[in-house]
Amino acid sequence: MKAGLVAVAGRPNVGKSTLVNALTGEKVAITSTVPNTTRRRIFGVANGEGWQLVLVDLPGFQRPMDALTERMQETVDGSFEDVDVVLLVLSARDRIGAGDRFVARRVFSLGVPVVIALNKIDRLKHGHVAAQMKVAAGLGDFHALHPVSAKVRDGIEELRDDLVHLLPEGPALFPREQHTDLTLEERVAEVIREKALHLTRDEVPHALMVEVDELGDTVRARVLVETESQKGILIGKRGAMIREIGTRARPEVEALVGHRVFLELVVKVRPRWRRDRKSLERLGL
Repeated sequence: MKAGLVAVAGRPNVGKSTLVNALTGEKVAITSTVPNTTRRRIFGVANGEGWQLVLVDLPGFQRPMDALTERMQETVDGSFEDVDVVLLVLSARDRIGAGDRFVARRVFSLGVPVVIALNKIDRLKHGHVAAQMKVAAGLGDFHALHPVSAKVRDGIEELRDDLVHLLPEGPALFPREQHTDLTLEERVAEVIREKALHLTRDEVPHALMVEVDELGDTVRARVLVETESQKGILIGKRGAMIREIGTRARPEVEALVGHRVFLELVVKVRPRWRRDRKSLERLGL
């Protein structure tokens, strides 16, 4: 059979995680409009007749600002060893600029086939997409360039077929029933964080982290922030915000664990956790 690793690279907010979810047909990575939503390397596994495609969803390339973003960039830099293909993701809605060229120089230097996905083409005029494709084509010696929309799944099957074609012959890397390398606790924590990201703004989303303490008929999780003011925002007036986060998260949590649950969320302050490498290690980041 054919099986291999495809690193999914690009700057923040180009839709890498949405694209990984579309290619695997399973929600393995949370998504939001907040830059740096993806903080760790996540494997998304897609299986077909005679093939297994393992997509490596990575944080966006960035200039580190604190210990957390330093570790995120270290994760990116260390994730290109032993990959068989790189999927370079660009946003058709944004100018293809210096950040994209920086990522392109890095991935085209690896010596493996590079496939470019020009994402977010939905509701764009054909002329605009064509102009963006022309710019993208100048980034390097690519194997193929696919205009796609991960959101509406336009062009996804063709892109997946192209990636599978480039995979080497070899045994499956994951059991066929496994869709990701994340544990159940990690997936539940990420779902809760995603709903909190959708409901908050300014600095709060970047300071959010979730830890699951209990996973049974009752799911207990701590939502961590860095300051008392962030805690107040996250709890909301008379607990309205944290209740809404729980309400939005519960259906997906129940789908993951396979039964109905009581979801208990507690907001805690952990000062400067993003700048403390020991805290980041405890959090698995």
